[in-house]
Amino acid sequence: MSEGPAPLARLTAELSQLPGIGRRTAQRLAFHILRSDDADARNLAEAITEVKEKVGLCETCFNLAEGPVCRICEDPTRDGSVICVVEEPADVIPLERTHEYRGLYHVLGGALSPIDGIDESDLRIAELRRRVEGGGVDEVILATNPTTTGEATAIHIADLIRSEVKVTRLASGLPVGADLEHADEVTLGKAMAGRRDLD
Repeated sequence: MSEGPAPLARLTAELSQLPGIGRRTAQRLAFHILRSDDADARNLAEAITEVKEKVGLCETCFNLAEGPVCRICEDPTRDGSVICVVEEPADVIPLERTHEYRGLYHVLGGALSPIDGIDESDLRIAELRRRVEGGGVDEVILATNPTTTGEATAIHIADLIRSEVKVTRLASGLPVGADLEHADEVTLGKAMAGRRDLD
């Protein structure tokens, strides 16, 4: 079956490299881009170029930043005594959407995974320790993912810093609106272990 003109085939191949985009979806996107106005296609290409050229990592917390320091670290209204540790910059976004957290962040750049060859030196754990040892930090919230690697990373970090600062872990358990019958055993077990008094 023909892939069409070479530029269209190339665009389809490039789009199919994106996570969650299969060959058929990539082809639909490529045809959509082909049918779109020249200005829309140019805007998309410019947005991709701009994000690659202008967005880097904050030199303090390693979140995404346009410049040397991210907007959260620059914000004087944030509570610098609390640091929330996450695995990736994408993990900051849902936490910020809650409007519940007003502290700072620290992005590790992944999770410990010896089987994949990712150890402490591959993550930004040393930088976190320097921030804690620098003073002014009262609490570190470990918000790594509730996976095997995320749990192992949280335990490892807690062991390293708990003598210097209060260490807490995000609660885990049942999502609001979920039925017990649809919850897996691990989630139910964590919900039971993390139960609390009703106010």
